[in-house]
Amino acid sequence: MTRAESAGLLLAAGGGSRLGEPKALVELDGERLVDRGVRLLREGGCHPVIVVLGAADAQVRGAVVVHNPDWRTGMGSSLRVGLAALPGDAERVVIALADQPSVRPEAVLRLVEAARGGASVAVATYAGRRRNPVLVAREHFAEAAALAVGDVGARAFLRARPELVVEVPCDDVGDPADIDTPADLEAWRRA
Repeated sequence: MTRAESAGLLLAAGGGSRLGEPKALVELDGERLVDRGVRLLREGGCHPVIVVLGAADAQVRGAVVVHNPDWRTGMGSSLRVGLAALPGDAERVVIALADQPSVRPEAVLRLVEAARGGASVAVATYAGRRRNPVLVAREHFAEAAALAVGDVGARAFLRARPELVVEVPCDDVGDPADIDTPADLEAWRRA
């Protein structure tokens, strides 16, 4: 068995209250958002890929699915469940969200490259703003999990430990816009 240098973690547990359906199961160009997110992480060099589901239940090819029974409490519980599900030999994890379909694998590759260059925490930036995906080294998993409360994932950890964060510009490899509403979904489909 090969060592899990960079694992992937896709947070896809939400119910999509503003969208009216779980985002993970929404199809764009014939592909569910959850499958698109798994592909993003796998093509970005992550193995294994863990998917956290909650509101929806689904089989997901190419990933290990874990269920977050507390998904209604927000993204923080999904991050904790996902971090706990990572294999013990994962040196780091790249965390992505299922509802950002325009982020490309090159963003993940850049974060992994930053880690290979010594970064223990790296975040993709777009127009100078921190967004997803985010990379966290194993040594910080416990702290990131402890700070993930309510609808806050890794953001609280990034703010608590700014001295660790390496910003990785990704403007040219995707758009971090997320799909939250039916209007967002329709705009993405028209693009």
